[in-house]
Amino acid sequence: MEVKQKKLEKSQIELEFELTAEEFLEHFDHALSHMKSHVKVDGFREGKAPAKMVEEKIKPEALLMEAGDHAVKHVYFDYIKENKLEPIGNPEVKILKIAKGSPFIFTAIISILPDVELPDYKKIATTVKGQEISVADQEVEDSLNYLQKSRAKFSQVDRPAKKNDFVEIEYQSKDIEGNKSAKDAFVLGEAKMIKGFEENLEGMKAGEEKDFSVVFPKDYHKKDLAGKDVVFHVKMISVQTMEVPEINDEFAKQLGDFDKLDALKDSVKQGIAAEKTESEKQRKRAEILEKIAEKTKFEVPEALVEHEKLRLLDDLKQQVTQNMKISWEQYLATVKQTQDQLKETFGKEAEKRIKSFLVLREIGKLEKIEVLDNEIEEETNKIIKNYQDKSKIDIEQIKEYTKGVIYNEKVFKKLETFSK
Repeated sequence: MEVKQKKLEKSQIELEFELTAEEFLEHFDHALSHMKSHVKVDGFREGKAPAKMVEEKIKPEALLMEAGDHAVKHVYFDYIKENKLEPIGNPEVKILKIAKGSPFIFTAIISILPDVELPDYKKIATTVKGQEISVADQEVEDSLNYLQKSRAKFSQVDRPAKKNDFVEIEYQSKDIEGNKSAKDAFVLGEAKMIKGFEENLEGMKAGEEKDFSVVFPKDYHKKDLAGKDVVFHVKMISVQTMEVPEINDEFAKQLGDFDKLDALKDSVKQGIAAEKTESEKQRKRAEILEKIAEKTKFEVPEALVEHEKLRLLDDLKQQVTQNMKISWEQYLATVKQTQDQLKETFGKEAEKRIKSFLVLREIGKLEKIEVLDNEIEEETNKIIKNYQDKSKIDIEQIKEYTKGVIYNEKVFKKLETFSK
């Protein structure tokens, strides 16, 4: 067998395979043997007729296609394995010549992971500096106020709503999701809605309905609403007063193992500091990776970008159906885009993620990063524990995901050793 390899653009290669007539005959005989069991020849039990008689009963083109299909699969996959190639997705196969007693020729165009020419990533990592973490007293106070409100007692009142009341409303608008009714509940004056919306709720009693309009900001993120005067129909479902506990030593004791308020404040401060530290770590890692990727030379495979766009689209579908509680079709109608159009908006983000993946992968190879089986097993077990219905778990998929997470974490930790 002869194989020619030709490099194409965008991290693709074309492989041309030419089997001799004798080599192809082996695949032809396999196809005949396979089809033999499904062909009935008068006078013989199924599968027992002589090969020549079976061949006469089968359409020549059907037999050739079966033989060609068998040859392509075995020859292609054997070559990929022997040459340690890493194809992305399925090959684009084209048969150039096929006939019994003649050489069999076909091509397979595949996308492969590109050669990645890294810059001096160690030096780049040293240029990225961390930012100092601090927690202001006001941040602690804001957190305590949040805890205070989370433990408020609510009481229904038969009077017009006013600021700081907890209200439940039902609202709709012809300009939003086709006049679909929605519900919301919040502290009046603290919901940070479109200017004028909450003000119009003041003075409404439970059971009352009201129509009013508000003007959306010109820079509103939904272009079809930006700068528009939108009419709402609102029904006040309930008005409740909020009785919040006093923030003191007794309040602290009710929240946990705190003997006084200062202990609670220290705990809150430590929690905020931990969140900020983690956020800063992720920011610094992202900056290091971005700067390395900017100076890395490689072609981004289109097949990988397309796959990532589809993955991002699937993530959005889940968010829409689970969080927004509307169908995917309703969402597409709201954003006024087709699914294909929406998928293309993920192009830049998908390319950025693929670049990051390729850069981390290459650095890991150079730094000889390895993920051990026991590490994968331990993390996989942690993930599985969170699943209630374990019958729907794809263990291999979780293991592959876990391996990638551990690998990236190890690479980032290595990069961080250079940036200290």
